[in-house]
Amino acid sequence: MEVILRETVPSVGHAGDLVKVKAGYARNYLLPKGLAYPATAGNKKRVEAEAVQRAQRSAAEKGDAEVLAEKLATVSVEFTVKAGEGDKLFGSITSADIAERLGTLGYQIDKRIIELEEPIKMIGIYKVPIRLHTEVKAEVRVWVVKEES
Repeated sequence: MEVILRETVPSVGHAGDLVKVKAGYARNYLLPKGLAYPATAGNKKRVEAEAVQRAQRSAAEKGDAEVLAEKLATVSVEFTVKAGEGDKLFGSITSADIAERLGTLGYQIDKRIIELEEPIKMIGIYKVPIRLHTEVKAEVRVWVVKEES
């Protein structure tokens, strides 16, 4: 049976793909869960229209992300923290901390898109990548400075 996928289904296909699956799988799983449409002429036109809208939306989001990436390229955030021997921090700076500090500067960034491999635990200057779009990344400079006591 041919169906048009509404969403990406692992090991079957991506959203908008016309795929051939077993009739039972389509009838009992894909269609009732709303993951696919039957491959009729009307549904094919409908999916093509959705694909055009999705492409336009993605292009607009990419443009917005590129503008934001240019702005973030000039931004640097500073953390003044207590540190011990060897400039090791008492605690760490996480992506949530960076997102909060960016929020105070007027940039609403979700902590989940900040690609900090592991929390910052040393004094120094770091470049932290932020994934704004699947094709657009920005880097923010993070300055970790020792607190004078």
